[in-house]
Amino acid sequence: MRTLDFRPKMVSAIKNYNKQTFMADLMAGIIVGIVALPLAIAFGIASGVSPEKGIITAIVAGLAISAFGGSKVQIGGPTGAFIVIVAGIINQYGMEGLTIATLMAGVFLIGFGLLRLGTIIKYIPYPIIVGFTSGIAVTIFTTQVKDLLGMQMTDVPSDFIEKWIAYFQNLGSIDAWSAVVGIASVALIGAWPLLTSRSPLKKIPGSLVAIILMTIIALLLKEYAGIMSIETIGDRFSISSQLPQATMPVLSWEGIKELVPPAMTIAVLGAIESLLSATVADGVIGDHHNSNTELVGQGIANIVSPIFGGIPATGAIARTMTNINNGGRTPIAGIIHAVVLLLIFLFLMPLAQYIPMACLAGVLVVVSYGMSGWRSFRALLRNPKSDITVLVTTFLLTIIFDLTVAIEVGLICACLLFMRRMSETTDVRAVYDEIDLNEDADMEAGNLEHLTIPEAVEVYEINGPYFFGAGNRFEDLMARYGGHPKVRIIRMRKVPFIDSTGLHNLENMCRMSQKEGITVVLSGVNEKVEAVLTRNGFQKLLGAENICNHIDLALARARKLTE
Repeated sequence: MRTLDFRPKMVSAIKNYNKQTFMADLMAGIIVGIVALPLAIAFGIASGVSPEKGIITAIVAGLAISAFGGSKVQIGGPTGAFIVIVAGIINQYGMEGLTIATLMAGVFLIGFGLLRLGTIIKYIPYPIIVGFTSGIAVTIFTTQVKDLLGMQMTDVPSDFIEKWIAYFQNLGSIDAWSAVVGIASVALIGAWPLLTSRSPLKKIPGSLVAIILMTIIALLLKEYAGIMSIETIGDRFSISSQLPQATMPVLSWEGIKELVPPAMTIAVLGAIESLLSATVADGVIGDHHNSNTELVGQGIANIVSPIFGGIPATGAIARTMTNINNGGRTPIAGIIHAVVLLLIFLFLMPLAQYIPMACLAGVLVVVSYGMSGWRSFRALLRNPKSDITVLVTTFLLTIIFDLTVAIEVGLICACLLFMRRMSETTDVRAVYDEIDLNEDADMEAGNLEHLTIPEAVEVYEINGPYFFGAGNRFEDLMARYGGHPKVRIIRMRKVPFIDSTGLHNLENMCRMSQKEGITVVLSGVNEKVEAVLTRNGFQKLLGAENICNHIDLALARARKLTE
């Protein structure tokens, strides 16, 4: 019986912990906490919840992911990928529905980890990941246009196409001052790394600089120029700095069944994003994360977060890389990042009410650009048509419908294309007149006889796994080139395994041949395949003497049958 694969990196990290490592983790944790602040606020608001819920998520989930996860340097919290999902769940099921769906997603994630599915999830096709990530990026950008330009719109459609139609219809309602703040925020965040590349200020995130600067400018414009049109967080939300009490939602079986699809979407997306982040981090620090433990840690985080009023969380690549680049090497840095956010929440949260909504929209526009992965998208367009089909389908479904549909359809398309490709790896061919001994591996040792195919004997060779698709091609080949022989030899020396579909097709072919008076002889069957055939009654169907280990025995049997 296998033991549970749950070994948090925190346990091994503290064994040889020292002052030098702590100082590096302390500095990294403080910087990451500062970086996470504007993102947590922006992600919370964009998801349709109050700004403090975004910070609470970063605190609670970030702490749990660092304490129980399988990566040394993973930083967790709310991410842009969840914005679309969370907003959709709130619109359809309300906050209580989101809380239950997040709890369920946490349970699913723990189940993934305990069932050792961590390595399997990493094999989700790359075009699907790029497709829905790019789709999410476009959707996030679309949701921020109104606030970025300060449009005076009372009702914004939820549908992607209808939303853009509404934007164009309301171009006349753009507030010039809000638009200046929003566009200037984007420009400042984009230019900040270039402006500070050789300065100690480069460690300060451009998003935080933009928020502080634009908040001050908005206050000065309001106080001294009488400009009141720049909407702030305080104009839309009531800010609270009180820690929420732990509460459990009321659960019902009907509600749980209804929320299974969105909960599974949260779990799958959280698993993919966290494991991608951990894999990228491994390449930088030269470590190996435990994917199953990481999933369990993510599950714990998504159970704890909604109990304290938070939203779904996962590993965040940008914050994880910030942690690494500033010296963080153990989960202690992630815990410090959560403590820094807690202190900011308790003592500075009321100041968040003065932040312009246009500035936050600018922060998310930059985030959406970073998420878009347009270079990867463009590169994939040069790949085979099957990859392009999966990529474009997932992308369009994400922006036009929703992420749940996109992931489901994308996975189905990828599975179908995978099955098609796998079936194409199996080659079925007819062998005429004589057999080239130099290519054979199933000859008896020392037998140098020149093997000629006798009259009234057909020889076919299957090269590759005998499963779905291969049987159909075998039947097509016999229909095109086959005659009415007395013996039909099927060489299976290069068949590593056979599945139930292959067994079914092979059995049908044998029975059809027998009805036509044709004896089927199998040649070169390896032990594994022969065991499967024996369990399924092929020795009784064909006769044990017609299942041969090598081709010369099969040909000798064929000669005897044709005499």
